[in-house]
Amino acid sequence: MGLAILAGPIKAEQCRLALALAMDISVSVDDAEDLLQRQGLAAALLAPEVQEAFFSSPLPVALAVYEWSGQSTQHVILNWQIIENKGNLIAAATQISQSIRSNQGSATAMGHALRFGAKLLQSAPSCLFHTIDLSGDGSNNDGYGPQIAYQRFFTRDVVVNGLVINAADFEGELFLVPFFENNVLHGPGAFLEVAQGFEDFERAMRKKLKRELSGLQIGAIGRVGQ
Repeated sequence: MGLAILAGPIKAEQCRLALALAMDISVSVDDAEDLLQRQGLAAALLAPEVQEAFFSSPLPVALAVYEWSGQSTQHVILNWQIIENKGNLIAAATQISQSIRSNQGSATAMGHALRFGAKLLQSAPSCLFHTIDLSGDGSNNDGYGPQIAYQRFFTRDVVVNGLVINAADFEGELFLVPFFENNVLHGPGAFLEVAQGFEDFERAMRKKLKRELSGLQIGAIGRVGQ
């Protein structure tokens, strides 16, 4: 009986997950590190275990990518694409790998980055779940913080996961990880991955994407509104 009840809304949706990936281009990220992020994300999307996770369900995933920095510095790199087959995934990865940062970055305005992500989700295809991934190598130092963004702009159940880029051992483990855990993670099942420097970004992104894309179980649908 439970599955019969769920069958209606599942069929009404175009996809199982709208996933918006947010990349940090603040002033602390130099051009070489920015390139490691873009190439790392593109490579992670094409990793065998990530491809398997993308296509593990009959319902596809909608994917978007944007870069963020200061209060007025957000730019879409990849607008919403329905990933239905490997060709779609290759095209998305190619567009990301060939992208160039919109500017040299400014401060770290996480709340504004999340507001932009919430607005981007409003234009996403109709999906069962909605997730923003915020990657960053620093904490909020410009404008309002994540909690204000959640109070003001998140009008539906959106999960926010985090990827800490630990560019300095002491900073990441002692400060950034707790900051992300206490301020950035949002919604049921939200989790954090840590990259040990920008050179480790691809590995961390692969692990995170596999977990996100593989973790959507039928039983979780009933908990979305709770």
